[in-house]
Amino acid sequence: MYTNLDGSRNDKTLVDVLKWKLDLSDEKRPPRDPSRDTPAPRIANDGALLRRADRPALTWIGHATYLIQLGGRSILVDPMFSERLFALRRLVDPGLAVEALPKIDAVLVTHNHRDHMDAPSLRRLGPRTRFIVPKGLAAWFRREHLDDVVELGWWEHHDLAGARITFVPSHHWSQRGPFDRNTSLWGGFVVEDGTHRVYHSGDTAYFEGFRDIGRRLGPIDAAMLPIGAYEPRWFMKAQHMNPDDAVRAFIDLGARRFAAMHWGTFRLTDEQLSDPPLHTRERWSAERLDEARLAIPAIGETLLLE
Repeated sequence: MYTNLDGSRNDKTLVDVLKWKLDLSDEKRPPRDPSRDTPAPRIANDGALLRRADRPALTWIGHATYLIQLGGRSILVDPMFSERLFALRRLVDPGLAVEALPKIDAVLVTHNHRDHMDAPSLRRLGPRTRFIVPKGLAAWFRREHLDDVVELGWWEHHDLAGARITFVPSHHWSQRGPFDRNTSLWGGFVVEDGTHRVYHSGDTAYFEGFRDIGRRLGPIDAAMLPIGAYEPRWFMKAQHMNPDDAVRAFIDLGARRFAAMHWGTFRLTDEQLSDPPLHTRERWSAERLDEARLAIPAIGETLLLE
């Protein structure tokens, strides 16, 4: 059984889930404002420039899915291309179709929750793709005939030609079936090519580990951080950051640029769909940070790192 760095595990039960969904807690669900309930914007991206893989860049495909291009390599994180997540319909199409992707040199999976480790998407990318996954997940991939799989623990790394991939801690949990809670690890990734270094946090609550990641593996050119899926706080605080937490994490990391993710693609939680970028910008301004360092891309948008 795995735990967070502070020894904690997710302690929410089915009773807590029902309490949330039936709005039975003291933290009552506010009414929805239709004017603030719009999903993330999307721009057209046919992938033509990305297939050259000659520019260091990040492309947000939606939810937590990012295409990282460094050192001439194309690395896909938490691929989620499916139209549905259980009963939840996708609100915005992926920013790139699977068929429009460049040749993928590695797929990184941060943890086994189904919105990050989506079996149909992974099968479409295999079986000749290399999958880099947390400890405890290799057996699942081999059962799916995705045999080129590398397991990593926190602070372990794997080298591709032109890029190093290091698995780093997050504050979260894992579960895929009814009886496998925390039997596999969770985390984020730092990807570097000798010139640029980027960080994808995966799902995480705010925790003291951000400082350690920045200290051990920085300087970080761009940090891909989640800004959505955070309400109600009584249920989500121990597993997902809100925008205030995300900006605080960015400061702790000492990163040069913030790249937002994990909002406006699925309706997972209770906040209004358009609130995450609004509140992120408010916190950014309150911290007196340079506006040029904050990127809240549209789905399909490419951010150049040079």
